[in-house]
Amino acid sequence: MPTVKVRNIKNEEIGEVELSDAVFGAPLNEGLIHAAVRNFMANARQGTSATKTRGDVSGAGRKLWKQKGTGRARIASLRSPLWKGGGNVHGPQPRDWSYSMPRKMRHGALRSALSERLREGNVFVVDGWSLDKPKTKDFSLSLTKLGLGGKTLIVDSLENDNLVLSARNLRHTKVVNSFGLNIYDLLYHDQLVLSREAATELEQLLGGNGQGKGEVPITGAVAESPEEESTSNATESTGEAA
Repeated sequence: MPTVKVRNIKNEEIGEVELSDAVFGAPLNEGLIHAAVRNFMANARQGTSATKTRGDVSGAGRKLWKQKGTGRARIASLRSPLWKGGGNVHGPQPRDWSYSMPRKMRHGALRSALSERLREGNVFVVDGWSLDKPKTKDFSLSLTKLGLGGKTLIVDSLENDNLVLSARNLRHTKVVNSFGLNIYDLLYHDQLVLSREAATELEQLLGGNGQGKGEVPITGAVAESPEEESTSNATESTGEAA
């Protein structure tokens, strides 16, 4: 099992934590990660781009001149796509770009990305972000003491108001909880900082045995109770007598 040193916000080593092999020891699967990123970006699209067709633009509906005899090109309407100011043909229309991805594939992509970040040495475990007040200067100073620079993703409880308020003014720092961790943020940020509680929650969320929620494994045949057995025997004897 991989082991990571636990530090406080003063960069003092206070212990170690063992991470699960199922979550932080998975092999790299680039194809699965790519599919998860495409799914995330597609679900984030607004899908509001639109162009006006000939039925949406303004213009008269009458025929401007007769079909033959003028020497000019025939015309049916000013709103035709052939004319300036006319409608657009086959342009984008509002649509829903989102699609679903199996839960096992999403979790597998997260496990693969987390494991790769750990192998790179960019996963840090902090005992807790105990800030006295929501002040960006104090939070930035704690990041400097920990040696964290650049794009940093912090996974902690969103109930830590001082941390959330202090980090939202920094451009390259983002705070999420264990349930809000997604594949895009994990790849966009170069460094990942976990609290002890967040590491435990991620192991519980992503380290399942593959069974669905509420499913009960079937280990064998269910034995009949004495009452059911006697009833079945009586029914068989009655049938033979008949």
